[in-house]
Amino acid sequence: MAKSSEFGTGDYVVYPTHGVGRVMGVETQEISDVTLELIIIKFEKDRMTLRVPVNKAHESGLRKLSSRKMMDSALTTLKGRSRAKRTMWSRRAQEYEAKINSGDPVSIAEVVRDLHRSADQPDQSYSERQMYQAALDRLARELAAVEKIDEEAAAQKLEELLTAA
Repeated sequence: MAKSSEFGTGDYVVYPTHGVGRVMGVETQEISDVTLELIIIKFEKDRMTLRVPVNKAHESGLRKLSSRKMMDSALTTLKGRSRAKRTMWSRRAQEYEAKINSGDPVSIAEVVRDLHRSADQPDQSYSERQMYQAALDRLARELAAVEKIDEEAAAQKLEELLTAA
């Protein structure tokens, strides 16, 4: 059970299915005779505002930004060898989607690593490119927030790590 003070106004947080957002505050609302304390999170990139009940915050997977150590671990994962399985794309796509929506930076980095293609490799299908871009964007947003740089610089850094690997 989260305490409303755990997520302060202005803090960056990660919601598993939406990525990095910023806490706008905590407000109390009455919904069908039940008073709820809600954490208001704004996702600038998606132009979306999410209200998460304080008592459901942990259950929903809401968490603070990754630590520098966790982000370093994700970046190390990018440098590793691709572990793409030779199973059908539909099965892999489900696994990749689950990893992206887990909100775990290391799992997202695995998806980016496995779907990255260098210039000398065969082209990807449209859905592989879409999945790769979604994972890269999600990882870049969190890296940008952790390192206090813009998303483009973060995406550039990730691409450089991938091509150097």
